[in-house]
Amino acid sequence: MRWARVLVIAGPAVVLAGLGLSHPQELTATSAPWWTTLHVVLLPIFPLLAVSLWLLLRGVPGPVAWVARIAAYGYATFYSVTDVVVGIAAGDLTQFNLARGLPERTVEVDRLFTVGNDVGAVGVWCFVVACAATALAVGVLVGRRALPGAVVLLLGAVLFTGGWHIYWPAGVVTMLVLAVGLGLLAVVLPDPQPRGDQAGGG
Repeated sequence: MRWARVLVIAGPAVVLAGLGLSHPQELTATSAPWWTTLHVVLLPIFPLLAVSLWLLLRGVPGPVAWVARIAAYGYATFYSVTDVVVGIAAGDLTQFNLARGLPERTVEVDRLFTVGNDVGAVGVWCFVVACAATALAVGVLVGRRALPGAVVLLLGAVLFTGGWHIYWPAGVVTMLVLAVGLGLLAVVLPDPQPRGDQAGGG
């Protein structure tokens, strides 16, 4: 049961690392079709990092845990804008421009990058807060056993602020560091009690 939970919690970051191996380094005429398709694929996967944090916090009490849950929701909403605008919209517009004989990078494409990255940055910092609060909440619950996972998770969150998305190599490494941190925290958490046991605990 515990190892299944570890795989579920760490899994999204591992999948993102794997997809990052195929992420184009730049949006060009050649890369535009896969750039667009890849970000459609990524759209439902990136928010799963928030779900990973929520699963870690299942049954963890206290205001710090709630700060983590709310910040994780903020990440899931704001960072999705990066995928939609910089990924899908900019990629599709690039293909549309090429079909009309226009340059592959127009001012409109550059504007999409600016807007998407600016809004997505809010999501990045929400993620940092969510990871820090999760690490603290789990640490309070289980003590020093949470320290390795907390340190690795925070390292991954800080790396995420570098703007590397999932680009190879830095973005892929960032996702793998997050996967290790999430997995280490999942290992030290006690198994959740069945609802029946909680209800009839007396």
